[in-house]
Amino acid sequence: MPAFADILPTLPAIDHITALSLHNAAGEQVALIEAKPGSSGSVRLYHALWLQHGCINHAAAQQGLALYAEHTADALAFPGKHPNIDRLLAIGPDDALSVQLTLA
Repeated sequence: MPAFADILPTLPAIDHITALSLHNAAGEQVALIEAKPGSSGSVRLYHALWLQHGCINHAAAQQGLALYAEHTADALAFPGKHPNIDRLLAIGPDDALSVQLTLA
């Protein structure tokens, strides 16, 4: 199984994005992920999921968990350590988050 560091370069570039915000069905922002060291990989992954699925729904979340590779196991072992993975773990079959990009 490839490592997250090997998967990341295969995802679409995010040079034009400074942040990605996630919104629940009521339109409330539930997360803001900034494209900065420590979280830019998550912006790239969430952006790729959004491009493919149009939102972050259950199918996108399951794909994202696979793409996070070894970090998903770490998130399962240590809840709260990886909030962007925890968020994907919490998305159920009837859930979906919309995505808004902040462009550079």
